[in-house]
Amino acid sequence: MADPDKLERIKIFLTTSGWVEGPMSVAFLAAGEYNANYLVKGEKDLSVLRINHGSQLGLGQNQIAYEFKVLQALAASGVTPRPIACHPHPEPLGGGALLMTYLTGKPLVYQRDLNRAAHIFARVHRVPVPDGLVVQADPVMEIARESEGLFNRFPDHPLEKERNQIRVYHDTILELADQTRTLFTGEDLCLVNTEVNSGNFLVSDAGAYLVDWEKAVESYRYQDLGHFMVPTTTLWKSDTMLTSNEKKGFLAAYHQEACPGMDMDELVLKTRVMEKTILLRALSWCFMAWYEYTQTDRPLQNPDTFTKIKQFLMDIPWILKSVT
Repeated sequence: MADPDKLERIKIFLTTSGWVEGPMSVAFLAAGEYNANYLVKGEKDLSVLRINHGSQLGLGQNQIAYEFKVLQALAASGVTPRPIACHPHPEPLGGGALLMTYLTGKPLVYQRDLNRAAHIFARVHRVPVPDGLVVQADPVMEIARESEGLFNRFPDHPLEKERNQIRVYHDTILELADQTRTLFTGEDLCLVNTEVNSGNFLVSDAGAYLVDWEKAVESYRYQDLGHFMVPTTTLWKSDTMLTSNEKKGFLAAYHQEACPGMDMDELVLKTRVMEKTILLRALSWCFMAWYEYTQTDRPLQNPDTFTKIKQFLMDIPWILKSVT
């Protein structure tokens, strides 16, 4: 339940900034780990106000302006929210804010919507990349480096067994980085989302969309494809693990629309490398977030998220077997 005073402050801000004219209502919509979203009903249309409370990319107060820039670049894709306005300063709402179009739909259902997800990725990966994005041109090594920072962030973390399990897998990914050093050489970079759980898709008869672009980077298409298929993603908001045939079908649909000239075996190989790498990042983030949830005054906390965090940390060996 949103704080009535907060909702009133939002209405005052939207009025004084000129973002929304005339009578309006504001209601809490949803919150992630680093952002809170509010539904704004104006006289003529609906929009979403997004207030930022942290950055996974280390951008600090520049985070919301970064996401706004990404959404501007993606507007031509037709499969993402359209940005309307941005206020990068933390005051008066306690965080930078952006206003974007409201899109209708329900979360993606893996057994039904794999081809629609493939279409979204194909559209997104063709968008020209704007200047100034975080670049991950060596994604295996860079994700390994980011993951090390996550699982070592809190030296007094009490889950030593889990830290050691993640550290051992980190060493495995470092070896993979050496083995695949030239795998992506010469391939064009594209704009990738890097956070593609089923809850970040909106699917309806009218269309299918991918929302939540806070952690977008310039890298290779395989980051999104691999992230979409790993169990830490599919199980995040559902009880689904993709079968081998479902993965093949998804990649085939993507291949046909996005890159038919590429050898299919090459697409599968590169995606498989990123699946293994992204699992390291997912487990490292869960390890870090467990500490934030239990040992700090984290501003945004979601009981369902914490349940998944605990589940994944308990099941590390089983999760790793899924990609070995």
